[in-house]
Amino acid sequence: MRTARLILLVMLCLTQQWSGRAERDILGLAPNIAATRVPLDESDPRRTRVGALTYLGGVALSSRDPAFGGFSSLSVAGDRFTLLSDGGNIVLFRMDAAFRIGEAAFGDLPAGPGVGWEKKDRDSESMTLDPATGQVWVGFERYNAIWRYAPGLRLPAMGVAPAAMRDWQANGGPEAMMRLHDGRFLVIAESDPRDRDGPRPALMFAGDPVAHPDRLWRFHYRPPAGYDVSDATELPDGRVLILNRTFALPFRWGAVLTVIDPRAVKPDQVVAGTEIARFAPPLTLDNYEGLAITREGDTTILWIVSDDNQLFLQRSLLLKFRLNL
Repeated sequence: MRTARLILLVMLCLTQQWSGRAERDILGLAPNIAATRVPLDESDPRRTRVGALTYLGGVALSSRDPAFGGFSSLSVAGDRFTLLSDGGNIVLFRMDAAFRIGEAAFGDLPAGPGVGWEKKDRDSESMTLDPATGQVWVGFERYNAIWRYAPGLRLPAMGVAPAAMRDWQANGGPEAMMRLHDGRFLVIAESDPRDRDGPRPALMFAGDPVAHPDRLWRFHYRPPAGYDVSDATELPDGRVLILNRTFALPFRWGAVLTVIDPRAVKPDQVVAGTEIARFAPPLTLDNYEGLAITREGDTTILWIVSDDNQLFLQRSLLLKFRLNL
């Protein structure tokens, strides 16, 4: 039994009445991460363009730790990266311009829905932060809840299960969430419980959804046909970039990036985004789940991370693009 798992066991035994075994893989205390460069197109390593994006490089991340992977969201500040898995695991590191990893650290969400012993209790699918305060909000499937953490995903933390999200699917909840520059929060469900192929429920909170879970209005986002929402982030000009992904057997992935303008969206409206890039064979593909926007001078940089589902057939990809919009 790894040290981290033992520590969690002791903590839970002191605070909970529980018997059984752990059902959530937790990262160990000795972080190790390898980064292997990957091309945009293995059949044409010189290719750099896909739609409105220019590929600047990327890596496949790996670790000897069996709990590594499953990344569903990320944040980037300078050369510092925070990756959050759909099991509540946190991976921190610095990465230089040559995509070399340094100062790696592993962690675990200190609180969240449920006891935290099972993976469903930490099914963290979306993450956003306030750059002024450093506070971080995380969206959880299964419980259809939103939790707010202190800077660095630390305590104190508190959460709510907004009534407007109560009927969202257990496995199709707040897949995309972002804090807009004006302080509002946009949350989009992965799927609609009433119409699998229909528009997705979306909420616009007037402010912090944890503090005021009922101050909101509803609309719907229609993804490209055959695609589900997997993340979203705000562009410097106030528009929102949405990541839509698709899957077909045997392990065939795809993704489409669309743009909407939340300033033009009205309550109860159905909104379809404008496509700016489509990821399809022969491009490097996987289960793309997380987006982050940074700036390098006047250049807008887009980061994309993939969720490998902790399967040997998949990879944890971290890709960097210049956005040409």
